[in-house]
Amino acid sequence: MAVLSASSCSFMIKSSSSSPSSSMAAPINSSKSPFVGFSVSLSKRPWVPPTKLRINGGENGRRGLTVRCEDAPHVPVDQRWLFEQSEVNGPDIWNKTWYPKAADHIQTQKPWYIVDATDKILGRLASTIAIHIRGKNLATYTPSVDMGAFVIVVNAEKVAVSGKKRTQKLYRRHSGRPGGMTVETFDQLQQRIPERIVEHAVRGMLPKGRLGRALFNHLKVYKGPDHPHEAQKPIELPIRDKRIQRQS
Repeated sequence: MAVLSASSCSFMIKSSSSSPSSSMAAPINSSKSPFVGFSVSLSKRPWVPPTKLRINGGENGRRGLTVRCEDAPHVPVDQRWLFEQSEVNGPDIWNKTWYPKAADHIQTQKPWYIVDATDKILGRLASTIAIHIRGKNLATYTPSVDMGAFVIVVNAEKVAVSGKKRTQKLYRRHSGRPGGMTVETFDQLQQRIPERIVEHAVRGMLPKGRLGRALFNHLKVYKGPDHPHEAQKPIELPIRDKRIQRQS
């Protein structure tokens, strides 16, 4: 069988039968088609609009295989008014990727979470916070859009670390002047500015760039149990990591 993708075409493929008289037939002017792979000759019969496959008997015991095809639209004529001009040949099934609109990530409609950092491992707590700020826990997560929530962290001075990180983990900052490097340990920074420890850990897990700077504003870290966001009615941050709490 020959399947051709040309528009408005009509071909007849001649195949000889087992009769010895077929070998005495006159030669046929044919052209080699690289797509079909064998010789074809144009049919003298008029073109018929519908696509059909006919096997009819010819002269001298020969059988002809006629293939007729046309570029018919995918949508019936009486239903084309249902589609736009760019979809008259059928609905667009390739460009259906959902992308959030402005109404899908309004800042005033985002949820607020609160988490108590008392005796929670710093890295595991920061990764859980970053997931909810980024919005990766949602089915509508989009890497280039702010789809996440706001997270409030209280009791930041009671966050815990494992191993010897309390004395070996270092935090560096530079004033911008020659020799302006300042290095302090985890224990020293926790006594001076405990909020900066949680902020530093979460910031490293957010995207670097304009989106990451906007997402970092969703994090609210406070020393002590009080916070000024009661009007937002925050709910408890869902934590699935069972190893986030330090074992005593």
